[in-house]
Amino acid sequence: MASSPRWTSHALRQLQLVVPGGVLTYYLDTVHHLSAALASAAQLPRRTATLASLSLGVLTVALFVYILLTPWIHSVAPDFRMWRESGLLSSVIPILTFSIVTGWLGMAATLGQWTSLGYPKAVVGTSALYALTFGLLGLIPAPRIRSQRPD
Repeated sequence: MASSPRWTSHALRQLQLVVPGGVLTYYLDTVHHLSAALASAAQLPRRTATLASLSLGVLTVALFVYILLTPWIHSVAPDFRMWRESGLLSSVIPILTFSIVTGWLGMAATLGQWTSLGYPKAVVGTSALYALTFGLLGLIPAPRIRSQRPD
């Protein structure tokens, strides 16, 4: 029972991302704009840019889930403070950072250029969708492995 208050406070912190992200995503209809841009077969640049930004978003989610599952996959708890010295994290974290930054920029540019949102709302909509996604990912419980960390 001692872990319940800790989990509750963690869930509340994550909900600070989920609720505003979800509300703004719904209000701006970001998902509809993305699907409309993706469905526009007549305009190849629009469709390609949308597909690229969505693919980078999927890569971001996949890498986050992989990092969360690392203790189960490798039976070793990763040391995030020393990620540059870690064989696994030293390769995954730069790719994750690249996918977050370029995926966000690509989505904001795609929504700003090829939808009725315009650039200011596209930036807000993209940020809201990413906040919603990161908040939901943060609600996934990470496994606790009590083993020695590799040197």
